[in-house]
Amino acid sequence: MLDLNTVREQDLIVEPTHFTERLKPYAKTNDWFNWKGYMACNTFECEGKEYAAIRSGTGVFDICPMSKYDITGPDAMEYLNRIMTRDIAKLNVDRVTYVIWCDDNGYIQDDGTLFRLSENHYRLCSYEHAMDWLMNCAEGFDVEIKDTTRDIAALAVQGPTSFGVLEAMGLEGLENLKPFGIMRVPFKSGEIMISRTGFTGDLGYELWTTPDLAGDMFDELFEAGRLRALKPMGAIALDLARIEAGFVQAGVDFLTSEHVIRTGRQRTPLELDMEWLVDFNKPLFNGRKALLKQKEEGPRYRFVKLDVEGNKPAHNSFIFNKGKQVGTVTSAAWCPTAKTNVAFAMLEWPYGRDTDNLEAEIYFQRELGWTKVMAKCKPMKGPAFDPARKRATPPSRI
Repeated sequence: MLDLNTVREQDLIVEPTHFTERLKPYAKTNDWFNWKGYMACNTFECEGKEYAAIRSGTGVFDICPMSKYDITGPDAMEYLNRIMTRDIAKLNVDRVTYVIWCDDNGYIQDDGTLFRLSENHYRLCSYEHAMDWLMNCAEGFDVEIKDTTRDIAALAVQGPTSFGVLEAMGLEGLENLKPFGIMRVPFKSGEIMISRTGFTGDLGYELWTTPDLAGDMFDELFEAGRLRALKPMGAIALDLARIEAGFVQAGVDFLTSEHVIRTGRQRTPLELDMEWLVDFNKPLFNGRKALLKQKEEGPRYRFVKLDVEGNKPAHNSFIFNKGKQVGTVTSAAWCPTAKTNVAFAMLEWPYGRDTDNLEAEIYFQRELGWTKVMAKCKPMKGPAFDPARKRATPPSRI
């Protein structure tokens, strides 16, 4: 008889991460999926408990599958400034920033985080595999680009007790680390690099080390968090947290330009409400000319965050304006901590300017039958959840 669990693990998942074997005992649901060729878990036991750990304790997420590229050399900064829309010259050593990069037509290739590890050493973490594109753009620059995805073991440690957990683990000096900062602490025969970053919109850190130290780092982290509500979290809980925090997700809220099938499905930073990530004062970067033209002529779409009436999430809903369909919902969730029904939507222009008459067409099941409601929507000026603790330095010792 065919063992579906074996098929799922061996045939659909390419390879384990540095933490898979230690995470397997926690995976009561055996709900694994393929994240860019690596094993990742949708939910370990219950997404509700895992979400609660993020907001009330500490949630731990395996980020080993994230694509990582080390960029070094005398021209590293100039090279990155050529391909990124932000001014990379403003990024100091031991700091991290959020970045996007575009093709020549101004469409987003991907987004990610950029770490400046030393004067001429950067690390780019991204959703998509980007090696071919990075190499194609490197012509004429004195840089070396290395795919370090397999060489780095990394965990996201997120939640209000995360500082207390890491301090109990013996990682000293963490109280001085500011948001988007980097520090390094000795650990066993090597070190752990800690960045105050994450994808939950809460107090949180990411731990980076070498594969040979991964097991010891995991064990000491979970022992330190045993009395501080630490739990491994899956992708479903993380998705709920990032929607509550107002973060967009590649492949969900927008398609990267290399992976669209139909012309016109690409999006620019201006259409995703990301103009703040575009520095037009830079003389040259990929897509600059196209983005300047769109800024003058106006975008095709407008990305908005909506507060939806009621508590039924507007998953995959159409958005209407005075009875006319004007957009679609890309992400939606009832956010437990914010007590807000949040939806991210892409609205057609010029309807994106008139946000006073928006309604979401929501279908949900009630007593084995489908019910439709037209829920009023109001634009949100900021994220539904934005706690002061994520910026506090030093953080609270819970």
